[in-house]
Amino acid sequence: MERVLVAPNPAKKEFIRRIERESGTEVSLCYQCGKCAAGCPVAFAMDYTPRQVIRLLQLELVDEALKAESIWICATCETCTARCPRGVDIASLMDAMRREALAQGFVTDKKVASFNQAFLNLVEKYGRVHEVELTLQFNLKTGQLFKDMDLGLPMFTRGKVHLLPAAVKGRQEVKNIFERVRQMGGDRS
Repeated sequence: MERVLVAPNPAKKEFIRRIERESGTEVSLCYQCGKCAAGCPVAFAMDYTPRQVIRLLQLELVDEALKAESIWICATCETCTARCPRGVDIASLMDAMRREALAQGFVTDKKVASFNQAFLNLVEKYGRVHEVELTLQFNLKTGQLFKDMDLGLPMFTRGKVHLLPAAVKGRQEVKNIFERVRQMGGDRS
């Protein structure tokens, strides 16, 4: 087998620096101990474990990291971050990767972007998620009008979902946060 050395790519290095700034962590701190992957409750469903996503970035395999299903499967529970002996904020890194994947069009499943947008719209509008409206918006955007319809009535009769959104204290403050993010040049994705 022939080995090929590849010169460092300045654009990829800059991308990694940007992700590190956004997430407030450094990928070079990770020494691949695997504690994050061992504690991750959704690692079984990932194509790359959290440590492997970091390794992809360490190796400058940026496109592979952005295309990874793992960044979307991550529940942002922060178990990985809490377990990391080097203080790598993996949950924040995954969040930054999701934003970048959306911005660069690396979303492998367009339903993910639709769900993300519907979720954020409702948080801005109500200060929290209203499940009924989330389901309706998502199903309309993805053309799955009757998806999970059979679950609605049983959940409603058991009090698990409500037709009207709950009143939330601080709703205006949440809207103000979204507005400040837009003023700072960010978006809601």
